Amino acid sequence: MPDLRKTRKNLKTALAIMAGVDLLAAIVYFSPLVGSAESRRQELNRLQSELNTKTRQVAPLKDLPHKVDIARHQIVDFYKKRFPAQDSEIVDRFDKLAAANGVAVEQTTYKREEEGPGQLRPVEIQADLAGNYIALAHFINAMERDEMFFIINGVTLGGGPQGPVKLSVKLEAYLKVGS
Repeated sequence: MPDLRKTRKNLKTALAIMAGVDLLAAIVYFSPLVGSAESRRQELNRLQSELNTKTRQVAPLKDLPHKVDIARHQIVDFYKKRFPAQDSEIVDRFDKLAAANGVAVEQTTYKREEEGPGQLRPVEIQADLAGNYIALAHFINAMERDEMFFIINGVTLGGGPQGPVKLSVKLEAYLKVGS
């Protein structure tokens, strides 16, 4: 016959251990270390908000390899359209823009600089122009909007009260090196 005393003692020990575990669980549940249900809910909301913020921050990185390929093609197109291979293209474009806007080119000097970054060689252009004020304003606007890349560094306006307005302009264009 089984020994009931030993079984009773084992059951009492098991019940005592389970009661201790229950007591420990209740202490942890209600203790300030874990926090109240409201503080846990606030923490969950804060973490959810942080997750949403981080997700929005990394959204531009989605499909990054495809975006890099598109950027490479755009750079190649930019170089083809905006930077000529020969000096004469810069001279022709400058003269055509002046003629199209009714501006007379009185004197122009072109000076090649040392090769810069990106296999580009800056060409400094100093030009003295004449025309009415509106034509000169249209010319400057056309230079800024032109497909060829011109950077206007300085403009000096002059002239007398009678006659055409004189404009001295200093600008840069760029040549592709190795073309």
